[in-house]
Amino acid sequence: MPPRTSSVPKPGRPSKHAGIPAGIWVLGFVSMLMDISSEMIHSLLPLFMVGTLGASAFAVGLVEGLAESTALIVKVFSGVLSDYLGKRKSLAVFGYALGALTKPLFAIAQTTGIVLMARLLDRVGKGVRGAPRDALVADIAPPEVRGAAFGLRQSLDTVGAFLGPLLAAGLMLLWADDFRAVFWVAVIPGLLAVALLLFGVREPERHVGEKRGNPIRRENLGRLSGAYWWVVGVGAVFTLARFSEAFLVLRARQAGIAVALVPLVMVTMNVVYAASAYPFGKLSDRMNHKTLLAWGLLVLIAADVVLAMDARWTTVLAGVALWGIHMGMTQGLLATMIADTAPADLRGTAFGFFNMVCGLAMLIASLVAGLLWDRLGAASTFHAGAVFSGIALLGLLRKF
Repeated sequence: MPPRTSSVPKPGRPSKHAGIPAGIWVLGFVSMLMDISSEMIHSLLPLFMVGTLGASAFAVGLVEGLAESTALIVKVFSGVLSDYLGKRKSLAVFGYALGALTKPLFAIAQTTGIVLMARLLDRVGKGVRGAPRDALVADIAPPEVRGAAFGLRQSLDTVGAFLGPLLAAGLMLLWADDFRAVFWVAVIPGLLAVALLLFGVREPERHVGEKRGNPIRRENLGRLSGAYWWVVGVGAVFTLARFSEAFLVLRARQAGIAVALVPLVMVTMNVVYAASAYPFGKLSDRMNHKTLLAWGLLVLIAADVVLAMDARWTTVLAGVALWGIHMGMTQGLLATMIADTAPADLRGTAFGFFNMVCGLAMLIASLVAGLLWDRLGAASTFHAGAVFSGIALLGLLRKF
């Protein structure tokens, strides 16, 4: 075992961990802390809204749809702005700080309106920080380890995605289902994330003051090919067929799972998602992309059918696991297809428009899902998802 040293590697310089700069590790832990904070709240929020605030499933769909679509739409502007300014860290700090400062609003919320405001502000923060943070990863990491750097950051982010619900479940058991107390605890890792980014990451100076072109000029947007816009359309259809994960949480509660243990449903999905994403990513390098997308839709249909069958906890967990496999099969693949079909100098803008269209689709899907849940019952929501997935699959197969 090598001897310990008291010196801390400076951000941006290579660390001893497979050549990945220390700044990348710091950014990874920043993502992990913020995801712990966010998922502690998001894994409980649908139950809090329905059980404590008396909201309907349609209201849950409205809040979740608006929130997630807001985050994806804001990414368009934050990515372009970071290119104009050449300053990644300041925007990332602002985005993380906004996310952290919204957490107390959930703890004091007495109405669905306050929850909606908190979710919108939280997702604006996510949208603001996302593109500049990813650009900062690319700036700090040497080209020869850039892929590993992005993988490391995503891995640590995923760790936070299942540690947050685990911590929420433990605190709910300890504190007799006290939602507000758990929400207050979620403030702590959020503030730690902001402090770690502020003091632990140094932005490479070569980007400060660097003049850049306008990526959203008409002539630049005209360079986005028909193949790119086809992928954008496919991504929107996939999002319409896969509504907000808040409805998985509500379905778990119908299964009779104790309120304190419901967050474990999101743990299950994120663990399966994380475990399947890399193998399917490697498979996509050797397999026709449209074929893999088709298989992903089949898995989503299976997930919807299983979740619609009944509300037993074993059935719900099986459906949630299939949902996680679908995410692992398709999300990285769609990102790869965007990168492959967009010009290298317009990839940030290309991802921004992709996220914006998918965000609008998420809003529509979540509203429809909530309306069906309220009017016709939970099973109808998942049956509709299966039908829409089937239509999307038929449309995809026609392109072969």
